[in-house]
Amino acid sequence: MIASKQVDTFAVRIVLSEHGDALFYAETDPYEESPGLLLKQKLFAWHEPSFYGTELEIRKVGEVEAVLLPSEEVIPFLADGRRLEHVEWIWKDEAETLLRLAPLLAECLEGGKYVPDLAAYRAGRLRWIWDPDALEEPRRAELEGSGLEEAVLEGLRAAFSAAVFHRRYGTEEAAADLRREFPLLFAKGEAAVQASAGLDARSWLVRIGWKTDTAPFRPVLQLLEPWEGMEFPRWRLKLVLQDKRDAATVYKVRLASDGEARGKWPPEWTAQVRERSRGWLDQLRACLPAARFAGSDDVLAGTLGDEDAWRFLTVESRRLLETGWQVLLPAWWEAARKKKPRLRAKVKEDQGAERGGGKSLFGLNAILSFDWRIAIGDADLNEEEFLALVARGERLVKFRGRWIALDPELLAQIRRAMEGMDKSQGLTFQDVLQLHLLGDGDGSSSGGTDGELSAEDALRAEEEAARVRIEVELSEHLAKLMSRLNQQAEWPKPDIPSGLRAELRGYQRDGFAWLAGLRQLGLGACLADDMGLGKTVQLITYLLHAKASQEEAGGERLPSLIVCPTSVLGNWQKELSRFAPSLRVLLHYGSGRLEGEAFRAAAREADVVLTSYATASLDQETIKDFLWGAVCLDEAQNIKNAQTKQSAAVRSFPARHRIALTGTPIENRLSELWSIYDFMNPGFLGGARAFQDRFATPIERDRDPKRTADLQRLIKPFMLRRKKKDPAIQLDLPDKNEMKTYVHLTTEQAAVYDRCVKELLEKLQKLEGIQRKGAILAALTQLKQACDHPVLLDKESGPEAETAGDWAGLGGEALESLVSRSSKLERLLAMVKELREEGERCLIFTQYLGMGRMIQAALRHELNEPVLYLNGSTSKSQRDRMIQQFQSHDLPSGEQPNVFILSLKAGGVGLNLTAANHVFHFDRWWNPAVENQATDRAYRMGQTKDVQVHKFISLGTLEERIDEMLENKQQLSDDVISGSEGWITELSTEALKDLFTLRRTLS
Repeated sequence: MIASKQVDTFAVRIVLSEHGDALFYAETDPYEESPGLLLKQKLFAWHEPSFYGTELEIRKVGEVEAVLLPSEEVIPFLADGRRLEHVEWIWKDEAETLLRLAPLLAECLEGGKYVPDLAAYRAGRLRWIWDPDALEEPRRAELEGSGLEEAVLEGLRAAFSAAVFHRRYGTEEAAADLRREFPLLFAKGEAAVQASAGLDARSWLVRIGWKTDTAPFRPVLQLLEPWEGMEFPRWRLKLVLQDKRDAATVYKVRLASDGEARGKWPPEWTAQVRERSRGWLDQLRACLPAARFAGSDDVLAGTLGDEDAWRFLTVESRRLLETGWQVLLPAWWEAARKKKPRLRAKVKEDQGAERGGGKSLFGLNAILSFDWRIAIGDADLNEEEFLALVARGERLVKFRGRWIALDPELLAQIRRAMEGMDKSQGLTFQDVLQLHLLGDGDGSSSGGTDGELSAEDALRAEEEAARVRIEVELSEHLAKLMSRLNQQAEWPKPDIPSGLRAELRGYQRDGFAWLAGLRQLGLGACLADDMGLGKTVQLITYLLHAKASQEEAGGERLPSLIVCPTSVLGNWQKELSRFAPSLRVLLHYGSGRLEGEAFRAAAREADVVLTSYATASLDQETIKDFLWGAVCLDEAQNIKNAQTKQSAAVRSFPARHRIALTGTPIENRLSELWSIYDFMNPGFLGGARAFQDRFATPIERDRDPKRTADLQRLIKPFMLRRKKKDPAIQLDLPDKNEMKTYVHLTTEQAAVYDRCVKELLEKLQKLEGIQRKGAILAALTQLKQACDHPVLLDKESGPEAETAGDWAGLGGEALESLVSRSSKLERLLAMVKELREEGERCLIFTQYLGMGRMIQAALRHELNEPVLYLNGSTSKSQRDRMIQQFQSHDLPSGEQPNVFILSLKAGGVGLNLTAANHVFHFDRWWNPAVENQATDRAYRMGQTKDVQVHKFISLGTLEERIDEMLENKQQLSDDVISGSEGWITELSTEALKDLFTLRRTLS
């Protein structure tokens, strides 16, 4: 083996590529086996960025092996100076000069002494170059007199630029900061040409903002308005020098065709004016059309016509601003540019007076006369003035001493909007109301979205912003009325009717005043107070007021109609008798009810006619053949489905006024809100399809905040919603504490549950469409019943238990065996027994008839006291008796019922059961609004104790999973004033399996 030759001297040459990369090669013995590798190991032994040379590439150029150093590392490496000391380094030719210049360039790099390169910018690239102005004279002379050939200098510039990018702008944040701070640096195409036209490097750096302009003045282009008294409008452009220390001081400049500036300015400015004026002319020519330049003594001496001035204001001035020029425009232009033309329908002053002060508005269809008013900039024009200005065909018009900008596109929009509304037919009060409610004070629609917009959404938003909207200018009286509509507690307070036998709370008196005020205007109302706040007594006060108002006015006396669920007919009879004994009440219900003329005769003698939804639907023809003073719906959510017969029936009843009472205006979907409003104020929210497209879909699917805000503004004047915990209510109600009680399934329940899931999944492999949905809904019922008690699904005793079973006949041992088969039932008995030992009472809600009977039998046996059960088959007389017994405190201990079991549908609304302070939801309805309604049977006015709400959940089952979804459903209810199980049928089979399958490992 031959020993390798020890090399201790390297003669190194450097070749720079046009991109700044460096090739290092050494003059060594041509018989050396790996000269490139040896050079890399020796020369870069201290070069940490390349991991001491290991990452550097070796390239063969002809017969020579060279080491390639990336451009961004060339300057820092050459300037570093650290080399192996036992090696003699000889730098040949340009390498010696580069090594000498490198420390100076590294100083520029680290000290920020670099600038963008104008030549590269004009070629469409961003490149950095060292800044000679930042260097002291000897160092600047050293760089400028380096003697390097142009090709080597170009490579050195590229290496320097790469180092700047790498060291200073190598992160996304730094690059973003650069773009934000110097946007003109990234101009492309025509914009780049305009930004650099006629400028030397130093002036260009000032223009883009990289360097501070040291001149005491700035050039400004000014647009001058036509002189007063001129027959034809002639606009002029003028170049002025503005004193930077005093912006109000300007000096006129005449700019000759050769770029020479003439004029009077401070003598000390002259040298800099002469130096820069040629560049000003080149820049203006790059930004303005050739027609703007005329003559030789002053190229801007020509005049501009109307079209030219319009183009300068709208297009050319922006182009100048984008390239860094200062532009002075007439003072009125900025306001005219920002103020979009506004079209207003000005309602005539003598309309809309209330009773006692002239005419009265009666309903949304009342007709109001109006005149058109058009605001353009600061000018306010009537219809004739506007049309006269448009006929002149000019874009800049002086009107009453003010200049007006007439954008042809916006003028065409105004004309179309005016032509689309027949002034001779007037506006309906509904039109005026909607235009006013959807305006934000300056006439434009408000609202918006958070976050970034897609390109399509941004374009749509821009088009929407540019569109001219019709606004409404209210008369003084209507302005006061509109203000009152949105301040529901500020309606005039009528006297409390003398026939009222109750003391109204402050908020109840406000509610009555609000109902009475809307009656006077013929506008429907939705009283949507929380359950237990006394909607009944507020409506009764209103009914007394309506009767007294009719008697005072004379003429035909019209009775009011109350439509309510069958379950609360008795309650309404009692409350009317209790609070307003002077009102004559006709009950239209049952087999003995009147028909035809007999009914109409009896109704005319009554003050209030009381009927149920079912009866109203059956007797629609009889009831609608009568004009009612008011039609009032209690529990108005009963018409939430507009397609049902009873919903159509109540909407067909003619009335001077319509009122809806409900604690839950929305249970599942916004279409329910539309149905109630279409009863109250027909047509106000548009048709069902239009409402779905305009509001329901954008809000429910997309959570569109603007649509939500618009809908809130439209519904607010007609809905009064107060909650128990509102500070202004001051009910001093006790607390309501909700808790979840989790139970395990028994072994039998788990087996039944698993069987139901397995059978469903097998069916889903074969079923499609409506059959698939039906199978899923049937399985849902079975799974919920399995969570309650397996006997509900027993094919032997299930149907009997559900329809006719009577568990009361079971003996103690058999009953205990029945209880042990359900963990829920066991837990319920233990909790009820404990609260009864404390002397407290409870309500228990369940959906299943058989379950209710089981609970009743088990509790009767366990407590040895009466247990009430109210369900859909309970007669009205039985219902009234049960409520009276439960609320009583005077019955002997052996006869006093303290536990009341209720079907959720039959007992969830319209009942006052404040004797109870515990509420059990044995099985879940999966709708917070419905469950809260049921809870409010006990948590309402008259309750003196804290109310404990217990919600039973079977662990590992769909009850536990869906319970987690209830919070989200509640959010929809709160958004606009939330569903059914239908959404479950749309899930995939895999998702259903995940939702239904019993989890053995409980979370």
